[in-house]
Amino acid sequence: MQQMDNYKFYPLTPERWNDFEELFGKRGACGGCWCMWWRLKRADFNRQKDEGNRRAMRRLIDSGKIPGILAYDRGKAVGWCSVGRREDFTALEKSRILKPIDDEPVWSIVCFFISKEYRKTGLSTRLITAVLEFVKTQGGKIVEGYPIEPKKENVPTVFAWTGFASAFRKAGFREVVRRSETRPVMRFYFNKTFNGTRTTQI
Repeated sequence: MQQMDNYKFYPLTPERWNDFEELFGKRGACGGCWCMWWRLKRADFNRQKDEGNRRAMRRLIDSGKIPGILAYDRGKAVGWCSVGRREDFTALEKSRILKPIDDEPVWSIVCFFISKEYRKTGLSTRLITAVLEFVKTQGGKIVEGYPIEPKKENVPTVFAWTGFASAFRKAGFREVVRRSETRPVMRFYFNKTFNGTRTTQI
């Protein structure tokens, strides 16, 4: 995968499971989630919280799925970005705010988890760029993000697990619809022209 400054980026595969597990820690990132929040119906998520979600993510990886990208600094996993085809994320289909815009096949960036000491360093934008590179290798044409755009400054990063809109803009995304004041839906189109300007090439 792509290297930026001191960072390296790799898809999460079985041989990187221990790195993922160490990054997420005993709490599974937050509240026993293990990045399964978007992939499950709410009742299923709550029923298998913590260890059940950890096992579910491990099974997903062992099945050959790549659920996201890990960021490394000097050999240690320090950041995570979850990505997949939109249909992989059951919870998106249930969301009034994040419901589909059209019938186009899209990939979705749904979650970030970054080590505390690496937050507010620009790593999320670099992760997004690495994700775009990965999606391109998979033949994807459109990538969606569902960040927040808070009214107030200094929102704790723990409440921005879908990312900030500013990070997506820096990576070349454009807002396509906003059904909530603080929740734009943003897209990156590979090889598409907007007002005579071609989107960023990865």
